[in-house]
Amino acid sequence: MEVLKNLGIIPVNTDILYSLYSDLNNPDKKLSELERKGLIIRVKRNLYVVAPKVHNQEISTELVANHLYNPSYVSLESALAYYGLIPERVFTMRSVCTKLHKQYDTPLGHFEYVKVPAQYYPIGVRQEIINNSYAFLIASPEKALCDKIVTTPNLRLQSVKAMREYLEDDLRIDFSAVQSFDLEIIRQCVEVGRKKGELGLLLKFLSEL
Repeated sequence: MEVLKNLGIIPVNTDILYSLYSDLNNPDKKLSELERKGLIIRVKRNLYVVAPKVHNQEISTELVANHLYNPSYVSLESALAYYGLIPERVFTMRSVCTKLHKQYDTPLGHFEYVKVPAQYYPIGVRQEIINNSYAFLIASPEKALCDKIVTTPNLRLQSVKAMREYLEDDLRIDFSAVQSFDLEIIRQCVEVGRKKGELGLLLKFLSEL
């Protein structure tokens, strides 16, 4: 079990697991046995994580989200909740991608991926390093909010007042936290993103706080 423990919480593909048991005649049988004993968890075909009872660490669903469908980064409600900007607990790990919309139901929870334009995608994406042991890609708070506006169907806001009501009533955003937002990230999103009108209203509202 020590060889599995050394993998930590990083998601791995089948080839890596095969390499750990290359001396066996039937490594597939070994992987099935490990899964049956609850020592590894199959997230999807060809992607596994080692179970917490092996390494005594909590699995990072943000890290899993990056590996499950890529390129992608954690965003939308998941990132807003991660930063403490919204009060609600989020049950679906939501990410942004440049490919087709995708959803996965896994033993680790539900994962959803929403498509955005390729030139808009990289703005405001950061690498979050946890305990110097692993890292995942996540939207900055500013980009997560822009992503939410850009990807929400039928969202039509036509005034600063309407934007404030959306943030306050629909998202229940913590206004004290957004006062430190980097407005340059939002300006870049306005330049290349969809819903330029709504993003422009967001920029104006935050500039006036």
